[in-house]
Amino acid sequence: MTAPTEHTFTSQRLTLSYAAWGDAALPPLVLVHGGRDQKRSWDWVAGALADRYRVFAFDLRGHGQSAWVSDGDYGVMDHVYDLASLVETLDLETFTLIGHSLGGNIAVRYTGLFPDKVMKLVAIEGLGPSPKMLAERQAERIEDRLHKWMDQRRKLSERAPRVMQDLDEAKARMRAAFAHLSEDHIHHLSATGVKHNPDGTVSWAYDPAGMGFSPSDITHAHFQDLWARITCPTWLVYGADSWASNPEKDGRAAHFKTARVSEIEGAGHWLHHDQFDVFMSELNAFLSA
Repeated sequence: MTAPTEHTFTSQRLTLSYAAWGDAALPPLVLVHGGRDQKRSWDWVAGALADRYRVFAFDLRGHGQSAWVSDGDYGVMDHVYDLASLVETLDLETFTLIGHSLGGNIAVRYTGLFPDKVMKLVAIEGLGPSPKMLAERQAERIEDRLHKWMDQRRKLSERAPRVMQDLDEAKARMRAAFAHLSEDHIHHLSATGVKHNPDGTVSWAYDPAGMGFSPSDITHAHFQDLWARITCPTWLVYGADSWASNPEKDGRAAHFKTARVSEIEGAGHWLHHDQFDVFMSELNAFLSA
């Protein structure tokens, strides 16, 4: 894989990191990673696209080489703001947008807010909780939900980054969690996904305090309103073996004007790792259509 160039930009007084692949004269494409992930996990996808696109991927706030917020509160709309700041920094008039999981959620929201900016949209398992999960959450009394949020925030604020002796320990933990991935994947995702501590140990490169939910997010009804504002060709792609609910089967895809839904066999939530060749074949067909 060709290593990207590394850069920084500023959003809400935070210094955030982004990487770039491909010739600057090529049409732009932006990749947005998911929670507890980082920009270099896109290296395989970016490398496969860099002959046709100027590819950008950034570390979300609280992830990778980007700054952490002081209070551990990472709202989804803050990430959307950061994506908008990157687009402004790069002076992108229009571009293609691909996001995974939380990154897919961010990408969908951005496209609904700025439908004229995005030429094509790919959301890999990016629509958030299923209707069943939402119904269970909404059935809770608001005071119960907020008490749970306060308890969660208290516990997360006390959580320190996991310290591992070295990269080999990080790779062992990665291998135990994703036993189906190749050794090349395990090594790369581990090597680019840790921060090196002054004493020689390593820690995962994300803020553990940012793993909770925020009660100040937009409502799900407003999220659906943003789906309906999207006008560009949209591909919603899911892994057949994932925990995520297929939006064609649960009715969410009906809120989109132009979306089509695919399910990739033999793939889980990280389907672009699990079935890379199949994913890239379908992605290339979507991008070239």
